[in-house]
Amino acid sequence: MDGELAALAGSGATALVGLMVSDAWVQAKGRLARFFARGGDEDSADEELQTSREELTAARQADDGDAEAGVATDLLIRLLRILQEDPSAAQELRLLLRELNPGADGPPAVTMNAGVTGGVLNAQTVLAGQFHGGITFNVQEPPPSGPDTKPDQVPPLTVTYINHDADLALLDGYLGEGGAGTSRVGYAGLTGMPGVGKRALARQWAAKNRERFPDGLIHVDFGTLRDQRDLMGGDVSAALRQCLAALGVLDPYIPPSFEDRVRLFRSRSAGRRILIVLEDVNQPAQVTSLVPNGPGSALLVTGNGKLDELAMDGARLIPLTPLDRAAGLDLLADRCDPGAVEAEPEAAGRLVELCAGLPKALHLVAARLVTSRRRLTMSRLADELADESRRLAGMSLRGREDHSMSAVLGLAYRELPDDAARLYRLLGWFPGRAFDGAAAGAAAGLDTTTAESLLNELVEASLLDVTADDRFQFHDLVRLHARERAVEEEPESAQRALVERVITHYLVLTALADRAVRKDRLRIAGLAEDLAGLERDAPDPFAAEGGPAPLDWLDAERATILAVLREAARLGHHHLVWPLSEGFTVLFLHRRYLNDWKESLELGAASAAATVVPAAEARLRSLLSRPLMDLGEDDRARTELETAVACADVSGHTALRASVQEFFGRYWDRFDPSRAVAAYRQSIERNIEAGEPRGAAIATYFLGCAQDAAGDHDRALNSLRRARQDLLDLPDGPDQRMAARALVALGAVHERLGDTDEAMRVLSEAAGTLRAEGASHYEAQALVRLADLTERTGGSRDALRAWLTRAFEIYDVGGSPDAETLRQRLDQLDDTGAP
Repeated sequence: MDGELAALAGSGATALVGLMVSDAWVQAKGRLARFFARGGDEDSADEELQTSREELTAARQADDGDAEAGVATDLLIRLLRILQEDPSAAQELRLLLRELNPGADGPPAVTMNAGVTGGVLNAQTVLAGQFHGGITFNVQEPPPSGPDTKPDQVPPLTVTYINHDADLALLDGYLGEGGAGTSRVGYAGLTGMPGVGKRALARQWAAKNRERFPDGLIHVDFGTLRDQRDLMGGDVSAALRQCLAALGVLDPYIPPSFEDRVRLFRSRSAGRRILIVLEDVNQPAQVTSLVPNGPGSALLVTGNGKLDELAMDGARLIPLTPLDRAAGLDLLADRCDPGAVEAEPEAAGRLVELCAGLPKALHLVAARLVTSRRRLTMSRLADELADESRRLAGMSLRGREDHSMSAVLGLAYRELPDDAARLYRLLGWFPGRAFDGAAAGAAAGLDTTTAESLLNELVEASLLDVTADDRFQFHDLVRLHARERAVEEEPESAQRALVERVITHYLVLTALADRAVRKDRLRIAGLAEDLAGLERDAPDPFAAEGGPAPLDWLDAERATILAVLREAARLGHHHLVWPLSEGFTVLFLHRRYLNDWKESLELGAASAAATVVPAAEARLRSLLSRPLMDLGEDDRARTELETAVACADVSGHTALRASVQEFFGRYWDRFDPSRAVAAYRQSIERNIEAGEPRGAAIATYFLGCAQDAAGDHDRALNSLRRARQDLLDLPDGPDQRMAARALVALGAVHERLGDTDEAMRVLSEAAGTLRAEGASHYEAQALVRLADLTERTGGSRDALRAWLTRAFEIYDVGGSPDAETLRQRLDQLDDTGAP
């Protein structure tokens, strides 16, 4: 602005001060309000002038010269802004001043000293005399501004940039079209959990592409603005102030209102090719007003979440994920020393795993390694961090709370609404890694709809991930932070109550899934009796149309249910642990995950003993013999069975005593077939006595297997045929799984009798039925028998390979020792070549 216009503004400010304390104010203020509004809101301009007059009057009454100077300075700045934005307003102001002061020969001699300190106009330096008479100012031209101003504000990286090369390439595509002739503004956002490397990626891309933006790079960190809010519009208004200053607008000329700042920013950025980097954004509204107006420019945003709305305005969002193992090792090697990683490769890999690939955590770990006053090796640090209770504390620099993973995650946590923050904390205590909305609701004592809404808030804040099967899961370090907050902020009793709610939730669903698979299976826990008072009146999802398949649901929840059993047992919820363990067994009867089954039954048996329920203890210990025997722990299986017999006798439960004898017969199958036959006969008698036709049919099936093993093949055929028919004719409907198992046994008998064609037929039928029933373990047994028979008879090598491959896959997933045997057979088959 030239000196003439500055002098005019000073004259106007002087005249206004005089008018405000004169009788002519009433007639003058309407004309003045229209001038100050300049096509805008005249009522607002009138109110602002009236406020200035009241402040000036109060200052004079109090003889407060500083306050008078403040009013004069504010008026001067407003006039300077009007003249800067529209120089044509100068003539209108001259006419207005003459009309309002007709006796004057001309404008008073006014000069202005625009005392600017640190970019902020200082009213004390503007004032050069009292307002009781003439005011003298010195006029100094403002520093150059406009298109020649070229900011370069994006902070540099001080370390080597590691990985995220694919994301850099995406940014090249989304933002890299800048240049002459480009018609659009590039617009992209980097999202992801705290500490995943969003800032580093943005700064790396800016450094690589500086030349594409000849008019400069502007940087705004909303994290630093949130605690220093601009009084005229919050952090967005403060960000606009920063951008305008970067574009050469002096502070006195930056409009006070938010709307005017937006308009001026758009005018100033028009015709320029600039890059604006906005960091630590947490609301879409912080961004929309800062899109530059120059074609070929670009806006790059980083934030922990809640940026999805930007996509509606054309932003391309890139969610960042943690580093993989190789990149994590590269980062450690760069921050520490390549030789340190090479010297302890296993420990370095453990550190990457314990940091879960999070760059910020790896930086902190590396900083501890290189700054430790005593020699801290990677192995020692990995051992320290292996303890979950010490891990977050170990990812910090001693004496620097702000340099820690807890501090990084705490920034996002503190921005959560109270109800979302509470759910976040409580889920830190959730047993298991993944959960759905219903389980989260159970943990927090919320209905599913409310819980899912809050879970979505946590996802938007990048504190929770959505898994491929549409459930929710914490990053490992976020889970530990949530638990840390729960310990600090929740009462001591809250964790135990949470686990009780969660195990109740899974107990009800597991009991319903168990009954959906087979209603007439022997159970000690009854849904109506033992689960009284629980959520048993809730809708049965497995009975609903389109509901989940019960075995598939149990399989998907397997790791979580096992974790729930562990935590509930640790906290002493034994009355709920053993029923869940019993119901959970239905999954393992169909799909053998031997180690998981074993652990589940061990926890259940111990809880049944702790609550002194001998029938439950007998049931669970007899079931425990099955995975123990499959894992080759025969001696321990016998010990469990002997305890089960004693507990069953104490319980007086006839059907249970029959079942325990059946399990003992299966143990004797391996060591004494005659004792096995006797045990099965006793089981059949007790099942008949108890009115359990399914139990009797199953015992008959095992009796036929024992007879076949003893060489009594004809009796075996009769027993197995009777068992199969009884299993198909049960009052509650056919038991296809057990009937198919009887068919497998019949195939083995036909094979021993030399009828290979019949053996192949029934084995093939059985394998198909078992696959349809989801009984993969028994399907594998049928396939191995088919493969054995095919190999002995010189049948199709392709069929042999297919059967062995499918059986190997089943055993391998289930953890069966037989998997290695099948692997060797397949290797030998491949070595011999195709026929």
